[in-house]
Amino acid sequence: MFRGNPLNTAVVADVLPEKLTVRWKFTAGDAVSSTAAIVNGAAYVACRNGKLYALDMKDGGLRWQTDAGAEIQSSPSVVSGLVVFGDDAGVLHAHDATTGAQRWTFKTQNRIVASANWRAERLVFGSYDGGLYCLRVSDGGLLWRYDAQERIHGPPAIVGDVVLQAACDADLHVVSLETGTPVRKVPLGSVSGSAAAVRGSRVFLGTYGQQVVAIDWQAGRVVWRFEDADNALPFLSSAAVTETLVLIGGHDKRLHALDAESGEQRWKLATKGQIDSCPVVVGQRVFVGSDDGNLYAVDLATGGERWRFEAGGAISASPAVGEGCLVIGTEQGVVYCFAQR
Repeated sequence: MFRGNPLNTAVVADVLPEKLTVRWKFTAGDAVSSTAAIVNGAAYVACRNGKLYALDMKDGGLRWQTDAGAEIQSSPSVVSGLVVFGDDAGVLHAHDATTGAQRWTFKTQNRIVASANWRAERLVFGSYDGGLYCLRVSDGGLLWRYDAQERIHGPPAIVGDVVLQAACDADLHVVSLETGTPVRKVPLGSVSGSAAAVRGSRVFLGTYGQQVVAIDWQAGRVVWRFEDADNALPFLSSAAVTETLVLIGGHDKRLHALDAESGEQRWKLATKGQIDSCPVVVGQRVFVGSDDGNLYAVDLATGGERWRFEAGGAISASPAVGEGCLVIGTEQGVVYCFAQR
């Protein structure tokens, strides 16, 4: 799933070799801006041409594909043998992960850009119609709908028995997972399209208001705000969160590492393009793409560049890591799989 776990921390337990090489490439029919899901030897990749591809992790061979009939920007999630993704027509699709057969669909009133999160039999996602929806995984039946009253662009986090969802009303919504009833709202100060990344009682979000915000979601208060005094620009990327660092890309073309406790900047890496790609932490490295067409591996402790790959097209998608491989797509429609030589 997008960001790797229900807390959206994007810290991966998988191991990648120090030297990565291209294992295979797959050419999709259009731009790939969403993040792949890697499960049981397959990479599930959504494309803006409306197709979702199931690719074999060994050689990039096509296992199956399906056409949603509308542009896909949401990242697929795989749960209970189903590949779940939304499209720009406002439809959430569920397909059998092995065969590609459609199992069910659910229609909202506007586009679905956010990926779905889940716990047990509850699947939670947001729509541009302002609704935060909870469905049964097995058949797509509606369990509840919460009205955020503004567009929802980023995926929710699930923490215990609550859902944390940022929306375009500039609030963080804390909602009961069981019933969909509101627990509290916390003002962010600006619109956010980021995934809510959670570590303990804190949730970290980038905003269009040029800030990264840390919120104590239990107490309902802002703990700190970060804004780069040298070059204040929006943060559309979602954060990766370790025990001590918050890592996030910005429209200032930089990857920032902030102290999780205080919000102070520990380091930043400059690229030559905006960073809408969301960083992923693997061991002591951070992987992130940039609009400058490069995929970067950065030292987690120092921010020093350890490796880069020129992909030949802007990268707004985020790295997916699993089974000893890294998979990422480009705006030119090329999907790369990196692994051991």
